[in-house]
Amino acid sequence: MSFFNKVFASVGIGAAKVDTKLEKDTLTAGDLVRGVVEIQGGNVEQKVDEIYLSLHTTYIKESDDKKYTVSAMIDRFRVAESFTISPNERKELPFSFQLPLDTPISIGRTKIWVQTGLDIKNAVDPTDKDYIKVVPNALISAVFQAVEDMGFRMREADCQEASYRLRKRLPFIQEFEFIPTSGPFRGKLDELELVFQATSNDQMEVYMQVDRKARGLGGFLSESLGTDETNVRVSVSKSDIPNLRSKLQSVIERYS
Repeated sequence: MSFFNKVFASVGIGAAKVDTKLEKDTLTAGDLVRGVVEIQGGNVEQKVDEIYLSLHTTYIKESDDKKYTVSAMIDRFRVAESFTISPNERKELPFSFQLPLDTPISIGRTKIWVQTGLDIKNAVDPTDKDYIKVVPNALISAVFQAVEDMGFRMREADCQEASYRLRKRLPFIQEFEFIPTSGPFRGKLDELELVFQATSNDQMEVYMQVDRKARGLGGFLSESLGTDETNVRVSVSKSDIPNLRSKLQSVIERYS
């Protein structure tokens, strides 16, 4: 390699190109993600220190009474360690990784993507970005169906900065906001907010915020003081699915 070729490589001129191909792009949290990373050598030989895949989304953060959107890395996975790619050489590297259980669902403004990067020392790293669709698993789908059967309609879903009480591995949680449009809670509740935190593939904690509707002077005072909201946690598993509506409804009734 001539001196000029070394300089060109170090600033990213003639750099390798990377493309990731996923076996499928619709998944549920906990699924095994499979695919292949294709690397095409550039005009010069380059040493690649590492190839990695990282999983990302965005969430809403609040500071000084202002809301803004920031990105967050959900996880990172190594595909390959150090190797050298020759000019115009083509490499294919298969990979697999498990989609984390706390990966949010693709709904509303929430987007999830896999980003591929080549770690090339002192160079402009070539990257590739692939969006995936994360759909609810059987347990979350059953909760949604139970809530809908009670007369609620989803009004909004978004990833928000997590409070200290709900913060786990990630700095955000995904909130699902429902309003009662019919059924036993119409006129009793203003809204119902749900947050899911999986403990395994078959079990999760459901955090519910039950927001009671103001009734009379006492109700309006409670609403103004913020005491009309009750936070409750319910553990559910796949074995609960046949009776999920009655289990959730009894809890909501207790605080409505």
